[in-house]
Amino acid sequence: MRPRNLVIACGALAREIAALKRANGWSALDVACLPPELHNRPERIAPAVREKIRAHRDEYASIFVAYGECGTRGALDAVLAEEGVERIPGAHCYEFYAGTADFSALSEAEPGTFYLTDFLLRHFERLVIRALGIDRHPELQQAYFGNYRRLVYLAQAPKPGAEDEARAIAARLGLEFAMCDTRHGGLGTSLAAFAGRPWTPIWPA
Repeated sequence: MRPRNLVIACGALAREIAALKRANGWSALDVACLPPELHNRPERIAPAVREKIRAHRDEYASIFVAYGECGTRGALDAVLAEEGVERIPGAHCYEFYAGTADFSALSEAEPGTFYLTDFLLRHFERLVIRALGIDRHPELQQAYFGNYRRLVYLAQAPKPGAEDEARAIAARLGLEFAMCDTRHGGLGTSLAAFAGRPWTPIWPA
């Protein structure tokens, strides 16, 4: 029997990781997700990841963390160095989906860019509008988004109509719209390396 390995992931990546597992036959790879809402309190990410590592270390041959730096100000990397666990490269999911070079180009072209992934598109009302209180206090929209100029939709495997939904969000926020078909980018590459097996990118028919 092949040794089992564990990916500790941000819950925002759960659906995408599950799809990659199915498509690539990574049957020896288990996934434990932390709540995506931790991004609203990034100081809690590193302690939560450490807790997961220590809870599962004895059950698995190896552990990998599918989190970017995600605003932890170095705390996550410090924990991972102490625990001897690696993570996916990059500052956040926008960077590892798009790739460092392409993300840098997008950021340099328009620093005032708000990014959507498939996950954030699916949960925009809950994680942005309601979580930031914009539904209750519409005037907050300008406070949060007044310095943005553009919305870029980084699409992994968008459902039919996703581009129209993303365009509608851009219009709602008063932002220019652009879309990049990133597929799963560095997420797929990093998981394949951890699984020790080739991978096939996923794209809707």
